[in-house]
Amino acid sequence: MSASLPSTLDTFTTIETRRAIKSFKEEAIPPEMLRRLLELTVAAPSSYNLQDWRIVLVQSTEQKQALAEAAFGQPQVLQAPVTFVFTASTTAWQDEALMDQIYQTALERGAWPQKTVDYFKSAIPQFQENLGDRRREYAIKDAMIAATHTALAAQAMGLASCFMNGWQEEAVKKVIGAENRSDIVVALLLPIGYAAEPRQNPGRLPLSTNVFVDSLNTPFKAVE
Repeated sequence: MSASLPSTLDTFTTIETRRAIKSFKEEAIPPEMLRRLLELTVAAPSSYNLQDWRIVLVQSTEQKQALAEAAFGQPQVLQAPVTFVFTASTTAWQDEALMDQIYQTALERGAWPQKTVDYFKSAIPQFQENLGDRRREYAIKDAMIAATHTALAAQAMGLASCFMNGWQEEAVKKVIGAENRSDIVVALLLPIGYAAEPRQNPGRLPLSTNVFVDSLNTPFKAVE
């Protein structure tokens, strides 16, 4: 890590202190910090290592205004220095050049033997074809996992974030130049910046309310 980057929080503290921040300072994110945040984002796992997320960093005043309008005027898009628009490609597996790059990188790193690569070359198309309409769902899952990496990495680095609902998919796609891309689906918007004000933890339900063992008929009970 670059010496210019700030000290980071430990994993447990990062998870426990992250809150959805609705108000951001105008302060810009240093380029080296943004780059590190992106590196940690794309370190996320994805199905078959397809890395099918397509992340658009919305930073210019004009683009932020357009994106805010696509998100029903929510101000955090305008305030944050950058909003990560997490989209995903439902046809990434069909890009032969991209897949060859994925296979070659894994081979060079010793992560996958040739036998595994040969298997994936037939297994991935078969799996994707069998998914049918669920390809969108699977692509969005990969993008959401990557977005979670972003939010936690940002928190660890002293930044803040806000997972956003409340946006119009076709309008967002138009803003990022994907209005004619049927293969691109929008997963979420994630403004990143420095928090203008803290937010308290609203609390969570007891584990026995929504955690179960083996079936929904057996609530989890912590050992006393």
